[in-house]
Amino acid sequence: MSAQHTEFSKRNEQYVASFGDKGSLPMPPGRKLIIVTCMDARLDPAAHLGLKEGDAHVIRNAGGLAKDELRSIIISQRLLGTREIAVFNHTDCGMLTFSTNDVRSTVKDAAKGDANVAARVDAITFLDFKDLEQSVKENVAWLKNEPLLLPETVVTGWIYDVKDGKISQVV
Repeated sequence: MSAQHTEFSKRNEQYVASFGDKGSLPMPPGRKLIIVTCMDARLDPAAHLGLKEGDAHVIRNAGGLAKDELRSIIISQRLLGTREIAVFNHTDCGMLTFSTNDVRSTVKDAAKGDANVAARVDAITFLDFKDLEQSVKENVAWLKNEPLLLPETVVTGWIYDVKDGKISQVV
């Protein structure tokens, strides 16, 4: 396996060559939008939603779970003016394939007998889920009921299909 970091500078030169006036983009996202989505490498939210740099905050984590991102959402809303949140989960998500206990066992097995590792991984809930549409609905409901979000926040929930690139609104 090659070390990808050895190519970063070369690839960055290509990006810089067409950077243009992006350095003058304002810090607050122009569309006042937050996208919460999965870290899955097959997802490119800017591309499938027609967004450009400067349009939205895109916050990613395993499963695209809003509970994992409350700190970033508060900062985005309270300090940078966002007023809409779109939660995007996707088909064929890895989060559907394991449980918290599976991950805990994998980590513990790799560090047999290390009580510190066992205690640390046991303290983590990996927020696995078994129903994609239900997960979207739960994330949207959680956000709508979160008192730290601005009351006027518009929250929607979506599923992105990794097979054909189509999106569908769930909530």
